[in-house]
Amino acid sequence: MAHSLSDTIALLERTPSTLVALLHGLPESWTSGNEGEGTFTVPDVIGHLIYADKENWLPRVRRILEDGESKPFEAFDRWGHVGECRGKSLPQLLEEFSRVRTVCLGQLTSLKLETEQLDRRGKHPALGPVKLSELLATWAAHDLTHLHQISRIMAGSYRGQVGPFAAFLGVLKCDAHGG
Repeated sequence: MAHSLSDTIALLERTPSTLVALLHGLPESWTSGNEGEGTFTVPDVIGHLIYADKENWLPRVRRILEDGESKPFEAFDRWGHVGECRGKSLPQLLEEFSRVRTVCLGQLTSLKLETEQLDRRGKHPALGPVKLSELLATWAAHDLTHLHQISRIMAGSYRGQVGPFAAFLGVLKCDAHGG
């Protein structure tokens, strides 16, 4: 599938409502676990998505458009959300994510990106040159990665309760992929 900005935005628009539909009102027993030391809980994942929208995606889009490869992206702190999210409930985080995502997509849309801009390159601090279209495709794949992560965390809550059916549950066979 070739990159399409409108397809990317269509997915990014749906992530907050997907998360609200899945998580809002669930007992905390579904959302408080993680996949082991150094991994995220469900509220951490939502906080991470908020933080990434504010500190990663759009700042990097702007850096590519303004500076190209002449100025590398700022390093991204995977754990930058921790202090910002401390004391917030899961419903508060879901509400904030919906609000932040709407603002970010409004800003992205207002850029009216053309094909030549999507081909512009920026400089990632670890990966080197990356195209704007690759960054935007990664934003969508990042959302999907964290939806997958949430499903692993939640399914893991029942790892000991499914008995022999675990053999048929691929989500219980996935390893944590960091974070």
